[in-house]
Amino acid sequence: MAGLSCAETLLHAGIQVSVFDKGRGPGGRMASRRMETPLGTTVFDFGAQYFTVRDTAFAEQVRHWEANGIVKPWPLARHDAYVGVPAMNEVLRDLAHGHNVAFSTLVKGVTRHGRQWRLVCDGHEQELYDGVVLALPAEQTAPILTLHDFELAKAALFARSQPCWTGMFVFDETLQHADGILRDTGDVAWASRNNAKPGRSGPESWVVQATPQWSANHLELAPETVGPLLLDALATAIGSPIPVPIAQSIHRWRYALSAGTGLGSLWNASMQIGACGDWLIGPRIECAWLSGRQLAERMVSAPSIAAE
Repeated sequence: MAGLSCAETLLHAGIQVSVFDKGRGPGGRMASRRMETPLGTTVFDFGAQYFTVRDTAFAEQVRHWEANGIVKPWPLARHDAYVGVPAMNEVLRDLAHGHNVAFSTLVKGVTRHGRQWRLVCDGHEQELYDGVVLALPAEQTAPILTLHDFELAKAALFARSQPCWTGMFVFDETLQHADGILRDTGDVAWASRNNAKPGRSGPESWVVQATPQWSANHLELAPETVGPLLLDALATAIGSPIPVPIAQSIHRWRYALSAGTGLGSLWNASMQIGACGDWLIGPRIECAWLSGRQLAERMVSAPSIAAE
């Protein structure tokens, strides 16, 4: 979200942008996963479950998405909650449309060539760029920035994200829970009936996200070990036994929830390198969008890049 928000703002200012992402498609922590089951196909939102709106500029963007059927309100979750339709990553697909995005490209670092930059990627020889934006978790931003601007890097070095183990489970019968949403119950930070979200369908499917503390305590366990533990936590939270799932997938978010530093964005105008992300404002999707937009506005105001 942060990287695409930055790219979109730069593009509107007439600056040519290339975007690189290690994923196979748009998503990041707004990712969705398609799963084939004996009862049909289901698509899980296994990262962010919804987003909220407070900033007026972001509200305008959300109104655009809603008018185009890309998002819908989810009042059952919160009075001001929205979800992407038919999945959370549809929002990122819309932002990525019209951009030069290279997916399945892992950027390991950047190197300085005179006054320009080259990306270090496996198997990809990249051209030179005038400026570089790192839209990554703080823990992945820090080692790259440290080699070029330690003052900027310190902000990332002191920012820490909390992990989250997430389980995606499909059942052949409806679980006994009326509204299909659980919050902060035992070891479960969030659990919801995924197929009941606006614009969804398919068999009974649940997303279960463990608390940060539980996730940290079990961080290095294998997914096949974590799955049954998450099912036990869900059963305890619901207060009744649950059937054996007919399909499941377990995912570890090592960098899930940022604390937020309040810095907004990072930018070295003389070297043309910076960073954006929710960790620079707060742990919400809106914060990632705002951080990317703010960084782009700072870049545009720098004569060296605005003139090119």
